Amino acid sequence: MDTKPLIERIAQVKLPVTDLATSVAWYTAVLDLRLWVEIVEDDEVRGVGLIDREERFNVSLRLREHCAARPVLTGFDVVAFMPTSREAMDELAERCDRLGVARSAIADGVEGSRLDIPDPDDTVLRFYHFTAPTDGFTGIVMGHDGPAATYDVPRLHVDRLGAGV
Repeated sequence: MDTKPLIERIAQVKLPVTDLATSVAWYTAVLDLRLWVEIVEDDEVRGVGLIDREERFNVSLRLREHCAARPVLTGFDVVAFMPTSREAMDELAERCDRLGVARSAIADGVEGSRLDIPDPDDTVLRFYHFTAPTDGFTGIVMGHDGPAATYDVPRLHVDRLGAGV
């Protein structure tokens, strides 16, 4: 069996937005992305691709009114980014403060550090800086009034696809 990874990285995350110009301004300022691609349909710009300065990933935005089912992701953390360091996460939080962009406090927990930043449509962008090893398994029980607890044996039973092949 070949152990070489099949996937190198996530190429794109596509998010529905209500105002394309506002969201492009927000994403380029907060995440330091640049406008890379525009998608025009029926003589209207309905989507864009924004790419990071080192071309490692892109965030695509599409006008919600032209998305299938017009998804609303208010309060949902649909994507998580990994800053290059804890210091980079601090710099991102400071950038948000300078720009007047709402954000959570940086939370340090069992998995490492976490920062949440809601975009103009209140879709949450999550940022993780892992400090715990990622080569094993960790279950996390979220506490409503206290700290999270962890466990080390998966609770979810999953039947493997193709087990009989």
